[in-house]
Amino acid sequence: MSEQLPGVTPARVANPFHKYAPLPDVASTDATHPLHMYATLYPEVVEAGSLQNALQTTVDREGRALTVELTSSPGWRYVAAKMEANDRSANVLMASGERKFLVDCWAHEVHMASGSAQDLAEVAGALRTWIQGARVRELVAQWAFLRTWELAEAHERGEAVPARWQMMRESAARRQDADWQDLIEAAFEQPRLRVLSPGRSMFWLTFSRRAAPPICHDLPRTRPLGNGRFEVTFANGQVQQVDGAATTVATILNGLPDDAVPQPL
Repeated sequence: MSEQLPGVTPARVANPFHKYAPLPDVASTDATHPLHMYATLYPEVVEAGSLQNALQTTVDREGRALTVELTSSPGWRYVAAKMEANDRSANVLMASGERKFLVDCWAHEVHMASGSAQDLAEVAGALRTWIQGARVRELVAQWAFLRTWELAEAHERGEAVPARWQMMRESAARRQDADWQDLIEAAFEQPRLRVLSPGRSMFWLTFSRRAAPPICHDLPRTRPLGNGRFEVTFANGQVQQVDGAATTVATILNGLPDDAVPQPL
């Protein structure tokens, strides 16, 4: 499912393991330590020994009972950190070449907000606000370096499926592809499909019982072949080619399992 709005534009992020062998037990200020090259841009991180340590110190200074953890990738152990609580998480990465902490906030594995800041205290404050349960609009109002988008707010309101359909229809209307637009509109007219979450994966129109992960992969999907023809692929691997968007949608409906109904988060 790929219609979700993106977060920040990808930036270069420090990866101290891309050219370093396993290190001896040396201080982060030592010239052989991967963080040594970041001493000018991130002196407090280098002094603390890792971004995790620096963030934890900042959080502890405010008297908050929150734990800063490492991310799942061992390669980022010095330059990345995260906070998690219940269904929420927030990740921080150090950019290279300039001082910039890249922040991404998630709920139910849905990207909800992103941004960057130079002040580690600001970053820690934003993570704390998010993890402690603020709504996304409150988060970005309090921390101006973060931004959000309509789909994130729709997820929060429980209206992600209608929002995704609106995005799909608007996107199809802008494309110079009559077959794709006809397909989207024909699918939207059907109540059984309209309650499912639509997505676009490469050239495929997909459907899921959920708008948030885990996304379903057992429902029929379809793609335009050109000249009014479409291909429908079913979960069992069966492939069928049909003429016209209306016939394609009818074929999908015929192959839709009985349990193809929306699932709650």
